[in-house]
Amino acid sequence: MSDAQELHDMPHEGPIRTPKQLVSVIVASFVVPIVVIIVLVNYVDFSDKAGAGSTGMSPEAVARRLQPVGSVEIRDVSSPVAARTGEQVYQAQCSACHATGAANAPKFGDAAAWGPRVKTGFESLLNSAMNGKGAMVKQGGGDFSDYEIARAVVYMANQGGGKFADPKAPAAAASSASAAAPAASK
Repeated sequence: MSDAQELHDMPHEGPIRTPKQLVSVIVASFVVPIVVIIVLVNYVDFSDKAGAGSTGMSPEAVARRLQPVGSVEIRDVSSPVAARTGEQVYQAQCSACHATGAANAPKFGDAAAWGPRVKTGFESLLNSAMNGKGAMVKQGGGDFSDYEIARAVVYMANQGGGKFADPKAPAAAASSASAAAPAASK
């Protein structure tokens, strides 16, 4: 026999041996690509999908992230507001550095450190506080009025050996208080 006839007479050795296997391979060749396409479409879908327990994209969370960094507060400086004491201002503003001596600030109550500064006078100390000196930033125009800063300067200087009198209340507050007194007596 010839070689060509020998190859033709050999039994077929493929992976599909029965008609049932042929049908299942044909069905799988259509179903598997369709399933793969559906999975890829769901993976690439651009719609919002909230994660389990995530509130990061809720309207409230977005509004919190977009809120303004700062705000403007308009105050009426002529309105009679109870001014804070020198001790209150010291505790709120000055104690961060003066309690520990940070950045070479004279420690609160240290007469040796405050002595040379007290000798320069109240106006010099107040000028240093309002405009800043060394590492100390200026205090004027902040959360406290100039009068309250002056009271804090007197409080700290007097605890360090000074003998300064409490500063006078601003004229606007004093005039509104004196105007209220005659009206109350009528």
